[in-house]
Amino acid sequence: MRRMRNVKIVATLGPASNDYEMIRKLHEAGADVFRLNMSHGDHAEIKVRHEIIRQVEKDLDSPIAILADLQGPKLRVGTFAKGEEELVEGAAFRLDLDDAEGDVTRVRLPHPEIFAALEVGAHLLVNDGKIRLKVTACGADFADCEVIAGGTISNRKGVNVPDVVLPLAALSDKDRADLEFVCQLGVDWLALSFVQRREDVEEARTLTRGRAAILSKIEKPAAVKAFEEILEASDGIMVARGDLGVELPVQNVPPIQKQLVRKCRAAAKPVIVATQMLESMIESPMPTRAEVSDVATAIYEGTDAIMLSAESAAGNYPIEAVTTMNNVAVEVEGDPTYQDIIEASRTAKRTSIADGIVAAAREIAETTDVKAICCFTQSGTTALLTARERPRVPIIALTPLMGTARRLCMSWGTNVTLTGEVERFKMAVVGAARAARILGLAEETDQIVVTAGVPFNVTGSTNILRVAPCEERLIFRTDPE
Repeated sequence: MRRMRNVKIVATLGPASNDYEMIRKLHEAGADVFRLNMSHGDHAEIKVRHEIIRQVEKDLDSPIAILADLQGPKLRVGTFAKGEEELVEGAAFRLDLDDAEGDVTRVRLPHPEIFAALEVGAHLLVNDGKIRLKVTACGADFADCEVIAGGTISNRKGVNVPDVVLPLAALSDKDRADLEFVCQLGVDWLALSFVQRREDVEEARTLTRGRAAILSKIEKPAAVKAFEEILEASDGIMVARGDLGVELPVQNVPPIQKQLVRKCRAAAKPVIVATQMLESMIESPMPTRAEVSDVATAIYEGTDAIMLSAESAAGNYPIEAVTTMNNVAVEVEGDPTYQDIIEASRTAKRTSIADGIVAAAREIAETTDVKAICCFTQSGTTALLTARERPRVPIIALTPLMGTARRLCMSWGTNVTLTGEVERFKMAVVGAARAARILGLAEETDQIVVTAGVPFNVTGSTNILRVAPCEERLIFRTDPE
C-alpha cells in the first residue's frame, strides 16, 4: 500500500481498536505498524489481535509490521490503611520493607534492590513525578525522605528513581514469558522498556534468537548517558518521552529528542518518537495546535516513525487520530523548508562499499530525472542505508523475505515489495521496473536507480548500481547479460 509520505505511523491497539474492521480501517487510514502493549491484555487477547493484523495484511496484500512492547520492571509502593494519604511539602516520609500497611509517615517499598542502590541526596518520584521525595538517610531496608513536592499518595503507585542506575534486569519474569510468547507468534519488532545499559539489550537478543528485531525504549537518564552503546546493540530506538519527562526536567526532553533522532539517522537505525503526540484526541476529534506542532517537529527532525498510544488504543477517535497524523506528515513533507532541514542535518558516515553505493544512488537521483531508488535486500540493511540518505525520490525495497519486508515498514520512506529469489542482475532490474510501475512511482518512459549485491541472496554484499529504463523491452535490449 503506497503512502503519500515518508514518515511511518505506529498505532497502538487496545479496547478501542480490537476488531478486524477497525484494524483494517486504521491501516487504510495510514497505520504502517501496529503496537501490542504487553502491559495490557492477556496472551489470548494478544494472539487474537496478532491474527487479525495478519489477516488484514493478507486481504490487502500489504506488509504490516507488528511491534510487541514489553512491560519492563514496574516499581510500586505498597498499600495504605486508609487507601491514600496526603503528603505535605517539608514533611518526613519513610520507605521500607515492613509488611504493615502505610500511613502518613511511611509505606512499604517491596524492592530491596532500590535501597541497595540509593544514596543520600537521591530523588524518588511517585505517581508519575507528582510527588517528589529526597533521600536524607538510607540503609539496606529503608530510605528516610523529605517531601519536596507533596500530594496524594495511594495504593500501588509507581516509583521512578532517576538519579541512580538500579541493579534491575530489564526483563522481569513476566517479560521473559511475554517475549517467548510473542516470538512464537511471529512479531517483527520487540520493544524493551526501561533499558539502562547495553547488557539489557544483549540479554533480550539472546532470548529472541533472531526471531524479532530489538527496539530499545529510551526513558531513563541512565539510557541517555549510555545511548551510544545501547544504539550499537539495538536494531532501533524509541524516544519514549513519557517516563523520560518524569525522570528528567521536562525542558531537557526536546533537545534530547533531537539529539537521539540524529544519532539514529547517522547509524541507519529506525527511530520512533512516542508519547502524548495527540493526547487530546483521546476525547476530542480535533487535536490542539500545540500537538500538531509537536508531530510536525518530529517529522522535520527526520524521525522514521511517529506513534499513537492511548489515542488509538483507548480513545474515542482512533481513525481520526491516524488520519490527522497522516495529514500533518503530508503537509510537512510538502513544505520546501522540510527538504532543506533534512539535507542540512544529513550526516555523512561512509565506511563501506554499500555506504558509497547508496550515497551515489541518492546523488544520481537528485541530479537527474530519476523517479525512484530500488534496492534488493535480504536483511534490510541496504534499504536502511538508503533511507539514512533521506533521498528526495521514493525508495522501493524489494526482498524475497516476508520478515524483512515487515520490519522495513518501520523505515523512513521505504515502499516494500515482496519478490522472488533473484539470481541475475538483469532480472533484478526487470523486477524493480515492474515494482516502480505497479506502485505508480514511474512510467515506462521514466528511469530508476537499481542497487543490489552480486552474488545475490548474500547479506551485506551491496556492490552494484545501475540507472535503468522502466520499460522491460528496453531493459532486455540494452542489457548485455
